[in-house]
Amino acid sequence: MYELNKNADRDWIKQRIMAAGLCILIVFVLLFLRLVFLQLIKGEEYRRLSETNCVRLKSIKQSRGLIYDRNKKLLVDNRPSFDLVMVLEDAVSVPDTVSFLSSLIHEPYADLMDNIQKAGNTAFYKPVTLKKDISRDQLAIVEAHKFDLPGIHIEIEPTRYYIYPKMASHLLGYLGEVNREELQTEKYPHVKSGDNIGRYGVEKSFEPFLQGRRGGRQVEVDVNGRVVKVLKTVPPVSGNDLHLTLDFSLQQMAEDLLKDQEGAVVAIDPANGDILVMASSPSFDQNDFIGGISNEKWRFLMDHPGHPMTNKAIQAEYPPASTYKMVTAIAALEEKSIDRHSTTFCPGYYVFGNRRYHCWSKYGHGKLTVEAAITQSCDVFFYQAGEKVGVDALAQYANGCGLGRATGVALAHERAGLIPTAAWKRSRFQESWQAGETLSISIGQGFNLVTPLQMAVFTAALANGGTLYRPRIVKSIEDSSGNVIKKIEPEITGGIPAGKNTLELVKKGLLDVVQGDRGTARGIRIKGIEMAGKTGTAQVFSRKTGEKFDNKKLARTLQDHAWFVCYAPAQNPVIAISVIIEHGEHGSTAAAPVAGALVKKYLGFSELENKTEPAGEG
Repeated sequence: MYELNKNADRDWIKQRIMAAGLCILIVFVLLFLRLVFLQLIKGEEYRRLSETNCVRLKSIKQSRGLIYDRNKKLLVDNRPSFDLVMVLEDAVSVPDTVSFLSSLIHEPYADLMDNIQKAGNTAFYKPVTLKKDISRDQLAIVEAHKFDLPGIHIEIEPTRYYIYPKMASHLLGYLGEVNREELQTEKYPHVKSGDNIGRYGVEKSFEPFLQGRRGGRQVEVDVNGRVVKVLKTVPPVSGNDLHLTLDFSLQQMAEDLLKDQEGAVVAIDPANGDILVMASSPSFDQNDFIGGISNEKWRFLMDHPGHPMTNKAIQAEYPPASTYKMVTAIAALEEKSIDRHSTTFCPGYYVFGNRRYHCWSKYGHGKLTVEAAITQSCDVFFYQAGEKVGVDALAQYANGCGLGRATGVALAHERAGLIPTAAWKRSRFQESWQAGETLSISIGQGFNLVTPLQMAVFTAALANGGTLYRPRIVKSIEDSSGNVIKKIEPEITGGIPAGKNTLELVKKGLLDVVQGDRGTARGIRIKGIEMAGKTGTAQVFSRKTGEKFDNKKLARTLQDHAWFVCYAPAQNPVIAISVIIEHGEHGSTAAAPVAGALVKKYLGFSELENKTEPAGEG
């Protein structure tokens, strides 16, 4: 009996052991199968996930290309920016961390969370920018609390710095953050979300050269996202540098002369079309756009009556006024409607049909040749000259002088102006051209519209003997080592449709505008040098041709614009200038002194003659 019980116990223990062994075998089989699944089937995926947990790729932002003036003076640089970023994967609780961060640096919680939302489906291990270019005080606070802010990091990246705020802002331009639609195009291959691109001026026009290329760094991080080891680095490629045609000291002076006035100044080298000055007033501070301009500042710029975001040198269109008389003179001489000996008597008005068209001089100019008419800016002479030529022929010569069409300057949104024809009016208003309208456009009023840059290009062409150049802003593009990768050569776009004799006759009249005893700009003569120029006074609201108003009784916004164009020295010109002062009333008193001061500085002369006689209205 005892043996039977003993055998039964052995069998029971044996069964238990076998059952236990079977369970262990099943567990090992399951573990083996799991290992097979993880290693062979899901191995690649888990290897990738493992690497992203401990090894990460960190982007290294490149430095944007620098911008220099013609004398290699640095105008636009880069400076370090401390950007606040968050790696969502490393944060214990994103809302709690952001809330604590918001209280520390006094930035709105909603704004910080909004930037996380904008990141969309960005991988959890990739940094999301919460705020760019934080202050030094904010930086110190974040660094002091870094162990209480899991996932929060500071990235140091180069950002744009405009060394001279508001100086040449319309020409240099500014940057703005790239948007999703732009990223989806192939226009910006080396740009990613959060990067800035050129939005205006040469920053925009030369974006492909200035941008550069990002680098990268492969780093090993710990569980808190802190870098443990740098495994591999691919350095970034800096953007290329621009060397402008701009003369910094002359630009600075032009902007000082325009201060508290609205208008524009353009100065060009007649020999090649180089833009020496492009000033538009009022201006704006490009540094305000770094990291995104505030709503308050943007509203101020948009609501400002002077339109500071408009480059008035290329985007504002004005009646050319008496500066257009150069075109009328060229057309009349070339069409043989007049010659150098032809004379017209000016009693102070011209009767056409049943109306009187007044001259700016109430008592008239008497008997004048074309040369004297240019010098004294006689309206009556040019009424009759334009009437003989006709609207369509005038338009043909104006277009040949570069008016009514874009100059081709390398800046966005250039306006073409307007030179009317009979066909244009029929198409625009469904009305026939009226003969009296020809008188109006002959003296630069009526439908005529030009930009200050167009007038500078035309004046430069008169100075150099008739050659129209495409205005050049950038002379060369160099890499960070100083190697020239692109040289932009001067480009001829046409020529003034006039013979040598016509040009010389017109230029003699322009010389006497400044140097002659009856010239309308005789008050800005420079000792030791001869200057040639033309004044103009442009009406800003519709009135009958020649109708006179007392400007002192008009609101400032209804007062005439003041024009002056010139070149110097007259016999060997090295600079041509166009000045428009909005509501400045008379070109001789408001615009001409600006040009005179710039000529003095550029040519190294320090004194103006003191003249007692008043300048003409022009």
